[in-house]
Amino acid sequence: MTRGRLRVLLGAAPGVGKTFAMLESGRDLVAAGKDVVVAVVETHGRVATAALVEGLEVVPRRVVSHRGVELAEMDLAGVLARAPQVALVDEYAHTNAPGSEHEKRWQDVAALLDAGIHVVTTVNIQHIASLNDVVRTITGVPQRETVPDAVLRAADDVELVDLAPQSLRDRLSAGEVYPAERVDAALSNYFRLGNLTALRELALLWLADEVDSALRTYRAEHAIDAPWEARERVVVALTGGPEGETLLRRGARIAARSAGGELLAVHVTAPTGLRQSDPAALAAQQRLVTDLGGTFHQVVAEDVPRALVEFARSADATQLVIGLSRRGRLATAVSGPGVGGTVIRDAGAIDVHIVTHAAAGRRTTLPQVGGALTWRRRALGLAMSLVLGPLLTWLLTSTRTETSLVGDVLSYQLLVVVVALVGGLWPSLLTAVLSGLSLDYFFIEPVRTISIAESRHAVALVLYVVSGALVSAVVDLAARRSRAAQRARAESELMLTVAGGVLRGQDALAALVERAREAFGLAGVRLRSGEDVLAQSGTVRADATAVPVDERSVLEVDPGEHPATRRLARFGSRDRTVGLGGTDLDGAGNRLLGVVVTQIAAALEHQRLSRTADAVGPLRETDQVRRALLSAVSHDLRRPLTAATTAVGSLRSAEVSWSPADREELLATADESLRTLTALVTDLLDVSRLQAGVTGVSTTPTDVDDVVLPALDELGLGPDEVLLDLDPDLPAVEADPALLRRVLVNVLANAVRASPAGTRARVRTSAFADRVEIRVVDHGPGVPAERWPDLFVPFQRLGDTDNTTGLGLGLALSRGFTEGMGGTLTPEDTPGGGLTMVIALRQSGATGEGTRA
Repeated sequence: MTRGRLRVLLGAAPGVGKTFAMLESGRDLVAAGKDVVVAVVETHGRVATAALVEGLEVVPRRVVSHRGVELAEMDLAGVLARAPQVALVDEYAHTNAPGSEHEKRWQDVAALLDAGIHVVTTVNIQHIASLNDVVRTITGVPQRETVPDAVLRAADDVELVDLAPQSLRDRLSAGEVYPAERVDAALSNYFRLGNLTALRELALLWLADEVDSALRTYRAEHAIDAPWEARERVVVALTGGPEGETLLRRGARIAARSAGGELLAVHVTAPTGLRQSDPAALAAQQRLVTDLGGTFHQVVAEDVPRALVEFARSADATQLVIGLSRRGRLATAVSGPGVGGTVIRDAGAIDVHIVTHAAAGRRTTLPQVGGALTWRRRALGLAMSLVLGPLLTWLLTSTRTETSLVGDVLSYQLLVVVVALVGGLWPSLLTAVLSGLSLDYFFIEPVRTISIAESRHAVALVLYVVSGALVSAVVDLAARRSRAAQRARAESELMLTVAGGVLRGQDALAALVERAREAFGLAGVRLRSGEDVLAQSGTVRADATAVPVDERSVLEVDPGEHPATRRLARFGSRDRTVGLGGTDLDGAGNRLLGVVVTQIAAALEHQRLSRTADAVGPLRETDQVRRALLSAVSHDLRRPLTAATTAVGSLRSAEVSWSPADREELLATADESLRTLTALVTDLLDVSRLQAGVTGVSTTPTDVDDVVLPALDELGLGPDEVLLDLDPDLPAVEADPALLRRVLVNVLANAVRASPAGTRARVRTSAFADRVEIRVVDHGPGVPAERWPDLFVPFQRLGDTDNTTGLGLGLALSRGFTEGMGGTLTPEDTPGGGLTMVIALRQSGATGEGTRA
């Protein structure tokens, strides 16, 4: 039986039109003569969506009873028995009711596909497993219903149902997505413009990566090695020289010529450290890469042209930008065409751009010779000895005279020195021996024989060989010291790259692990703590072994008996290891690895200190509340105390004769002030434990209704002044009841005072993610957004000088109390005019990011 095809309609957020598009597709298929059924559809009360279901065959759902609640689920058996050509299945990530055949709806869909039924389904970007944490960071909403990436990527077709963020908000405001009572909360929370824009970008990027992955798979299956220019990927080779900025800007312009073009910059550091670069210039070029929207990479390799071409191929690059060589004609004539020519020869289908710059061709010295000479340098020296030696002999014999012996000796001596500079010790010794034999055979009497008539000529020949050996030894020693010095430069460049990535906002551990893998050319690098993987780049073999070390972050090398064993390091604690997978490292590589490990240890220590800083958060919150209380004592107690003192002092005055009515009024003023003062002091005493600053806010699970109603009673407000819209299923919040009541009293008093005659303030409660929101809404004149910060200036009334209404702690104090409870107090515009104050508190039992445990 042929497996069915799966078509997934992907959306960035609820309400973009996925279900609508699925039903429209079903109707088109029916019109084309296909057998189509609606296996399950969720209209969410949307009239336009429900209208599209009419005329389509709907398979009745099965009813599942769970804890006394009846749940309607897709009837998998019924759809299989019906055996249509196409089934429409809404909400691909849905979790089935307990007792169902499968836990997830995507597993039901797999069963339909196995039965040969084609399926059209819908899913939102937040339900993709790999993006779950990213979406939570953006929206603050955890998603418990997810689809594994592998399942979604296995779909035959994935199509994006796209809608501009503002258009989606307009649909929401018009009531086309949610009922009217949920619109305000949705617009101010999940459906913020920034949230929707980020989710849309996430959906577009995920789909673009999926298309790119499909293209790579196709090319691999069909053995297509040549790059396909479906997307421009421009690799810019940086040397750390002054031409880097010119190359980067040229590469950015090339990448910008096509939509979706990518810019990648790569710097190749030699393991021998022979290539010089300016660290400051390289750091500036890294920043420029980031500003241009590209990524910076660093690799360690001996063969620069090969490393550049391999990196470009691994990145599927279509363009490679390199600078014109800074070497002069002399250096080019001696050592060949250099990096540019080799790259052009090996690049194949990759277009190579050689860009001229101000520093091109300015070097006139010979190429710098290196220490610990490579086999290529030794081979070149040997070739020079075997080629230039006979040529020199032919030239000297052709011009030989009786007085030219001294010049002949010096000529051979020069040849030995040149070979020593290029090839080192052994080629120069060979050249010295061959030159000595040539001198004896061709120029020293008796000629054409390997014999020496005079002993002084024998001594001279020995000294000649020794001088050649000494020159070679000096050259080799200098080269080794140069290698050691330049190796330190390579280490500095790598650390500069890592530090730059961290400072630009990349995760420290992830940046270190990624850069280490690139720098050593490894298959993978992994950082783990026990069984938990903290960061990983690439793939690390399972047979890597851990090497225990002490607490001092010492790197140890384990060559291992198995060829697959890799270098490992432990640091920070005895259960943290770094595993390296790929080729084994040499001694110099281990030094550089030690530097990386030290940086990782420092990053882990920084994380530990950050957690410690988070632990003192409650003390900071306590200090906020303490300062608010002290301000309250200095302000809110002063007015009623002054009024009472004045009234009692006036009654006791013997200089004034008060009438009974005056005495009654003064007694009433004193009584009202003292009662107000008593109530306020009582509330302050409830939180007086905070004044010492040694205990945290006493938050307990609190029912919001139990705080709202007493606040209304304290203000004497009834149904004529305030409309209550309280969610009966609202979860409890973590709050201090006394503090929350003070906040509500102040905010409610402001809302009622701002409401025009004939209109009521409104109190609405709702739950969103791990928060509970109390929204106090008025329809008064409102406050311009640019003046919202002024609302929280202590006792700021924005021009209202009426000091007789309410004894609230002021919005500044209210915000302090709210933040002390781990919540927020923020203003918003009321739709239709007015101001809405939003009190957001953590749900009881929630441990959301950014709140106190």
